[in-house]
Amino acid sequence: ERERERERGREGEKVKIQIGAMAARACVRLTPRPGGRFLCTSAASSRLTSSELVQKRIQLFNKEKERQRSLIPRIEKIEVKYVGTSDPGTVFIMNKGLSTPYNCAMHLSEWQCRRSVLALVDGEVWDMYRPFHKSCDIQFLTFKDENPEEVNKAYWRSCAMIMGYVLETSFKDKYSITLVRAPEVPVISGAFCYDIVLDERLDDWKPSVENLRSLTTEAHRLIHKDSPFESLEVVPKVAQEMFQENQHKLDTIEEMASLHPNRLVKLYRCDEFVDVSEGPHIPRTNYCSQFEITAAHNLGAGHHGAGLLRRFQGLSLPAHMRSFFSVWDRLRQRSQKLVTEEGAQTETVKTTAS
Repeated sequence: ERERERERGREGEKVKIQIGAMAARACVRLTPRPGGRFLCTSAASSRLTSSELVQKRIQLFNKEKERQRSLIPRIEKIEVKYVGTSDPGTVFIMNKGLSTPYNCAMHLSEWQCRRSVLALVDGEVWDMYRPFHKSCDIQFLTFKDENPEEVNKAYWRSCAMIMGYVLETSFKDKYSITLVRAPEVPVISGAFCYDIVLDERLDDWKPSVENLRSLTTEAHRLIHKDSPFESLEVVPKVAQEMFQENQHKLDTIEEMASLHPNRLVKLYRCDEFVDVSEGPHIPRTNYCSQFEITAAHNLGAGHHGAGLLRRFQGLSLPAHMRSFFSVWDRLRQRSQKLVTEEGAQTETVKTTAS
């Protein structure tokens, strides 16, 4: 009798092993991609909550950042020549791969640190916290330059990233939130944008004024943290691991890598949020002053059968450009109208012609 019981126990263990193997195979799905490639995704990872995804990406970002720094064998000195209007010809002795334009601004004055938004490094627009790779010439770009186009674009881009962070982290974990992209629209369009797909259970939800106000409050919490925008160039494999649950971001990563001469992808971190972006961005969140998420528009079905695509829009002014309530109210009303990339391009052409 005891022998029969042991035999039944062994049979039960076999069944458990078979079920476990079947479950393991079921957790992996092979999704066909263009060109005959496949993307392997895990059902377990697709069930990660928004807060878990945020933590996963920040951990991978920090890990890759430390790995890249460990590849610098020794401190190598480079010369950075300042060619700006004040103190032209000043030469800074900086550390290759570590020193940034912000470090150069610190050597000039605190005023230069506060007003500089971007840098021109050998004529290339550069983030203030992006390390130098070689000896170069540098000058700084500000909001008050004669032509602040690049600064304005960076500001709008950074505001959209702040809004993306708020949208991904403000909903309860039981709802899935998929960030799609932040369309590149000029300041003249009246609003910055971020396209997202919400959980299908929220398809009938229309954000109220109170909902938008709550999202705006979350944005101001981030702004007051004075968090820097950090950039990091990585190989596609690293970026794909960070965003393996988001097919829209994977498409962006492939496209970005295909256009880069070294097939690299640029990531940006702000506080606990990591996103794919060409950049550049403003130095820190406190460069924003007035900030409001003003509207959400339904754009119809998204790609990859993702569900209802929505475009959230917002409005902001930098710290040195605070406006009176009446002016802000008119700007807010304008920002609530749906912004399209085609319409934004038309506005830009009209402005240039005039």
